[in-house]
Amino acid sequence: MHRLIRWAAALLAAMALAGCVTHTERVFTQPPSPEKALKQRVELARQYIGEGNWENAKRNLQQAYRIDPNNAEVHEAFALVYQSTGEQELAEDHFEQAIRIDRGFSRARNNYAAFLYSQRRYEEAEEQLEYVVKDPLYNARPRAFVNLGLCRLQLADNTGAEEAFRRALAMERSNAVALLETAILRYEAEDYTAAEKYYGVYRTAVRQQSARALWLGIRLARAEGDLNAEGSYAMALRNLYPDSAEYQAYRTTQGGGE
Repeated sequence: MHRLIRWAAALLAAMALAGCVTHTERVFTQPPSPEKALKQRVELARQYIGEGNWENAKRNLQQAYRIDPNNAEVHEAFALVYQSTGEQELAEDHFEQAIRIDRGFSRARNNYAAFLYSQRRYEEAEEQLEYVVKDPLYNARPRAFVNLGLCRLQLADNTGAEEAFRRALAMERSNAVALLETAILRYEAEDYTAAEKYYGVYRTAVRQQSARALWLGIRLARAEGDLNAEGSYAMALRNLYPDSAEYQAYRTTQGGGE
């Protein structure tokens, strides 16, 4: 379970930075309007966030803040910087300010949910995501449903988690996370036919299976009595992820050996 938490937190953190845009810093030949200057500074800050250049990101955000201290995008970007530099209280304060200024700012809510998830504050993360998934215009809505499903898994709400993953798949059929987690939930419900169906689509959607997926493959093969498939998945798990918790779980079921 701890491994799932770390994996999912890393996934959500990556999603939080996925919206960063690429621009180059330039010298203004004429003073831009305040609105244009603000937009340029935020864009530059997000570029630097994507590069992990926190000082230049903060420098641009400070200039943007001087133009408009009540801009939700400025506060969201500050929150991402402080989250990345380990200043959690400042990060949370800026996330809350961004949402207070613009209650319909779905990207900020999604990123705030990722922050809350990393703090293991799953109920609060779920609350934010329930706002996000209701926004039909949010362009990352499938990922928000995946994030909601991951939160619900941590809250032991398997039914709610599966519902969220299925909603994600209705919008994005090849979403690997939703496919795998739905397959695992179906396996745990002993619905092996459905589990194999989702797992089969997952295998076509990824170039290389994760340790979590290979361990599912082993268990599904056992449930179906397919010794060849079980051996193939076990060999891949051993070769690709010899130090994984999943491989150790497999070895335990084998009495510590192959």
